[in-house]
Amino acid sequence: MASRRDRPRISPKTHSLPRAHFSRRRFLQSTAATGLWLSWERSSFAKTSSWQQQLRRYRIWDLHAHLTGQGLSAQERVAWVLRYGRRLGVERVVFFMGMRFRYDPTPAQFRKDNDDLMRAVEASRGAALGFVYLNPKFPEESIRELHRCVRDGPLVGVKLWVALRAQDPRVLQVVREAARLGVPVFQHTWYKTTGNLPGESTPEDLAQLAQACPQAQLIAGHTGGQWAWGIAAIRRHRNIWAGLGGTDPQAGMVEMAVRELGARRVLFGSDTPGRTFASQVAKVLGASVSEQEKFMILGANLRRLLAPVLQTKGEKVQP
Repeated sequence: MASRRDRPRISPKTHSLPRAHFSRRRFLQSTAATGLWLSWERSSFAKTSSWQQQLRRYRIWDLHAHLTGQGLSAQERVAWVLRYGRRLGVERVVFFMGMRFRYDPTPAQFRKDNDDLMRAVEASRGAALGFVYLNPKFPEESIRELHRCVRDGPLVGVKLWVALRAQDPRVLQVVREAARLGVPVFQHTWYKTTGNLPGESTPEDLAQLAQACPQAQLIAGHTGGQWAWGIAAIRRHRNIWAGLGGTDPQAGMVEMAVRELGARRVLFGSDTPGRTFASQVAKVLGASVSEQEKFMILGANLRRLLAPVLQTKGEKVQP
């Protein structure tokens, strides 16, 4: 560390550092260094571009994102997430819930959250999709909101969080209506070491719901966190897909899901901005599964799942 005597003095009149002394040798050295740096930058950019092109081949659709990123409005936060997603070749991202997380929202609160989301989705010019956030403690209000936002609006699925466990009859009432409309339901599932919240579902709860409503298309969000248990719990219920988002990029998760469920029932999601795109994409790209299975997981499966509802909104999805 330089002594106080060696530090440059700031002039009290100009508040600027003393003028540096340049020599011809120093100028040539700095110019050469700049040239080397620019050469490295061009090479690095070329490598990055090639790498990004390879990622785009997978046509990544992200099932799981939130409005909790940077920005003052939902539109700004969605744009912020999409900007980072494009760096990794992410084509489209599904968002749900509001700018603030509410465990047990009132109908007025979830309507406000969905209004914010719909404005952001429409401003994204197709890059963002959205699932309507509902609270089945209010089944009639939730069904009306489902009609407003999905049947008659731009959203394409349902998000259920921790207000009620999936085995509750009120959840079944809402899910049956979603099934009638042909839209998927994303249900948060988790195994907490310290014990789940009173309304927080486990994959076993979702399995009961799948049995009660076999026509429903259900997604086990996080696959329960403890994914080996979660995969085992949903294995025999073919109307449940495993959502990969929001778990650590641990070796073996994708491989077990493909082995036990089949690649067609595994969906990529990041849970961004709580998780990075890079760590979650790497979870799939680094897995010991075939290239075709990676392509299915990273986007093709979600496109197939959402194709019917998107078609009702005038969009034909390429597989």
